[in-house]
Amino acid sequence: MPRPRIASIVFVGLAVVLMSVAAQSALHATPGAVAAGTGIHKIQHVIIIMQENRSFDNYFGTYPGADGLPRKPNGTFVACLPDLRSSACVSPYHDRSNIDGGGSHALTDALEDYDFGKMDKFIIDSESKDRGCVGQMPQCSPAAPSDVMGFHNGADIPNYWNYARSFVLNDHMFEPVISYSLPSHLYMVSAWSAKCKVHTDPMTCVNDPAKKKPSSGGVATNLGLVSSGWTDITYLLDHHHVSWKYYVANTTPPYRYCVKHFKKCVQEEIKGNITAFIWNTLPLSADVQADHQVGNVQTVSHFFADASGGRLPQVAWIVPSVNNSEHPAAKITTGQTYTTQLVNAIMRSPDWNSTAIFLAWDDWGGFYDHVSPRKVDQNGYGFRVPAIVISPFARRGYVDHQVLSSDAYLKFIEDDFMNSRRLDPRTDGRRDPRPDVRENRPVLGNLARDFNFAQAPRPPLLLPTHPITDLIPPH
Repeated sequence: MPRPRIASIVFVGLAVVLMSVAAQSALHATPGAVAAGTGIHKIQHVIIIMQENRSFDNYFGTYPGADGLPRKPNGTFVACLPDLRSSACVSPYHDRSNIDGGGSHALTDALEDYDFGKMDKFIIDSESKDRGCVGQMPQCSPAAPSDVMGFHNGADIPNYWNYARSFVLNDHMFEPVISYSLPSHLYMVSAWSAKCKVHTDPMTCVNDPAKKKPSSGGVATNLGLVSSGWTDITYLLDHHHVSWKYYVANTTPPYRYCVKHFKKCVQEEIKGNITAFIWNTLPLSADVQADHQVGNVQTVSHFFADASGGRLPQVAWIVPSVNNSEHPAAKITTGQTYTTQLVNAIMRSPDWNSTAIFLAWDDWGGFYDHVSPRKVDQNGYGFRVPAIVISPFARRGYVDHQVLSSDAYLKFIEDDFMNSRRLDPRTDGRRDPRPDVRENRPVLGNLARDFNFAQAPRPPLLLPTHPITDLIPPH
């Protein structure tokens, strides 16, 4: 299907074609200037930074004012979960390890951890299965002690807590789907996870929150693991002439290789500091391919150049390498350093005064969380994940208790840039059989409430990339 084009915003390969002077002045604020427009439209750049595999309680369970780990009057934690390897139960505890093991985190694990709302099988599940921990670290062994009840505090992850204190912490951000990273990353850009019989025909797509690799069939069939034939947000962005980029660490190994040799591919991703192929789904999006925008998927080095040059796109996602992701067994400090570098680059950018940064983690990673997921439809929500809003217009030190998911990021983008047009097959011009319009679900909060657009834009909060931490070596 042909799409409208705008000549002044075209990305070719890894090179950026310069915009016209008029488009440049319309899209980018000059250093120190207040963004044009009113209300939400003061935000001209939405940057979504997606990290990996942490529950809310794992990172912010003891954050003051948040819906954190419940305590008894004597200060001890209420929760005490059964442990297969001992006769005693295990309560939440302060974990100072820089490397965690987590737990298995597929759809079946989520349902087991949930246990019909009792939220009590996190330890049992982590001790009885492959933990989904990437690498050969001892923490990844099923024989290792379970650490899913561990939590980190502000002395362990000081920059993340600093961002929360200075801007907005979302304490009811749920994974959009009760599953693992791949479905969550698909939801991040499309509000759905499906499999399609014909990649170019969205009406052949059927609901698939599990996204399991097919046990039979050729490579072309197996590519369905990471391809998306249904409508994603890039279709609407292109239709409304909104610039976008999807920044990854380095070139992902070939998809055909990864679906045939998954374990070897993972090891190459670790050694090469590469973005995992299941986190880099847009190159196989039918919309991205049809719109000839595969070149919008660029390396993070282009992000730093775009930020320093005042050329940030209107919408961007930044997806980490395995080593920078905080996905067990990646070092927490390495991920925090990487994230701080990204945020500092945006804050130093001429575009800072017109930017909203949404920082989140894609799924719970098997770590304990005490809040039962909200039921939205047959696919979600999943468990709570940490999420922070950073912007010169963000409210200061605010804990947002609204029910949210990454669907709220799409809703914010649609409200800001596309007159609230939704990924709705009845109105968006590209039909697909998605079960619902996630952005319109009544339970979903509105991230615009996390901003005070009447205030003068706040100055940057530049943090050290290697802050002092109480996490034990290796740092």
